Amino acid sequence: MNDWSGGGEKAAGAAIYALELRSEADTVRLAEKLAGLCAPGVLIALDGDLGAGKTRFAKAFAAGLHVPGLVNSPTFTIIKEYEGGRLPLYHMDVYRLTIEEADELGLEEYFEGDGVSLVEWASQIEPLLPPERLHIRLELTGAESRLAVIRPRGARYDAWCQALGLRAAEGEGSGDDANR
Repeated sequence: MNDWSGGGEKAAGAAIYALELRSEADTVRLAEKLAGLCAPGVLIALDGDLGAGKTRFAKAFAAGLHVPGLVNSPTFTIIKEYEGGRLPLYHMDVYRLTIEEADELGLEEYFEGDGVSLVEWASQIEPLLPPERLHIRLELTGAESRLAVIRPRGARYDAWCQALGLRAAEGEGSGDDANR
């Protein structure tokens, strides 16, 4: 296994933000705004139930990076690399992997690479993730609406949340004090 110290631990004092996404368009806007902030080495850890909008978020994120062509979920290929955008995008779906299988793939080469890593079902491989990342959990709240629970891990990602005008939530995933 790699040596990401603290990768699986909750950051002490880290804020948790909640953002109500009332429509698919809100999900697209969030993804595109985050893509606009990206630099090499960024890691977006994405979680949520089936149908919560992870793949839609990923497509909008790719569009925000100006990735050309069709972007779809790498459910069976595990990793898809997209070139030709503002930055390379490494889109991963680790739903079907064990920690051991994921570790054998050498994911840290992507995480430390020249592009942006977006990992769907990231909690499946939490111990392998770098300590600094932006963790987003999409929760179903209605037919079209979602709650994005956002946990910045590291100063860069905390600054992103502040730049986006997000307010800290009182309860994890509760929607209390969420941006509405």
